[in-house]
Amino acid sequence: MKKVVAILLTLALSLGVVAALAEPLKIIATPNPHAEVLALIKDDLAALGFELEIEINEGYLVENPSTAAGDTQANFFQHIPYLNQYNADMEATGQEANKLVYVVPTHFEPMGLYPGTKDNLDEIAEGDIIVVPNDPVNMTRAFILLADAGLVTLPEGTTLESVVTKFDIGNPKNLEFQEANAELAPTMRDGAAFVVINGNNASLAGLIPGKDAVYFEQPGSQAAEAYVNIFAVKPENAEADFVKALEKTVYTQKVYDLIVNSGFAPVFTVPAE
Repeated sequence: MKKVVAILLTLALSLGVVAALAEPLKIIATPNPHAEVLALIKDDLAALGFELEIEINEGYLVENPSTAAGDTQANFFQHIPYLNQYNADMEATGQEANKLVYVVPTHFEPMGLYPGTKDNLDEIAEGDIIVVPNDPVNMTRAFILLADAGLVTLPEGTTLESVVTKFDIGNPKNLEFQEANAELAPTMRDGAAFVVINGNNASLAGLIPGKDAVYFEQPGSQAAEAYVNIFAVKPENAEADFVKALEKTVYTQKVYDLIVNSGFAPVFTVPAE
């Protein structure tokens, strides 16, 4: 009996030492699939020596400043162009020290055109209202989507790096474009014919691009290659051990399946065991 107690005591002490040695890792993320991915890999990170704390935020404004300030070691909510725009803003305002870099590309979240008061594009009429995101990166992306759907025309030479507003496009149907914060777009469907919604915000509203959207970005499109969701960290942490641990735990079959089941497209392959 004493031997059993001694073994249990030794085991408890060992686990306590492991817990004490675990390195804190705080990551801020939007809910789905980002925070869900983190929750899924929390135990795997613990096995590699990292005690993960997940901070969930539904907006897009605080994540990059939080990581730049060192309040969080990483964030997981954005695609590459959004990060590029943030970095450009930091440089333009003399805040180069707050710039971040991306690591661990994960998935693509198709932007879609979702029904509001109308159910399909055949019903669209002159003067109909379409809601688009109000930030420059996603607004341009939205107008490219609408052009691909045949609703508007774009200035010659438009790319994903362009800045396109409703004043720049050809609008043969005289559609009315209302701008809104991306996270609010799903709540505006009752007041518009159609609403352009980011993949992440669509998921939060229970919408799946391939099922619920009347039109959405295709896997082989420019957007699919450019708008890859990533983790962002401070430049000095790009090769940190916690980044290597994230890559090892994210690039797994269970994370791949979670992303697919959320209606998104993984951009990684699962390493062979």
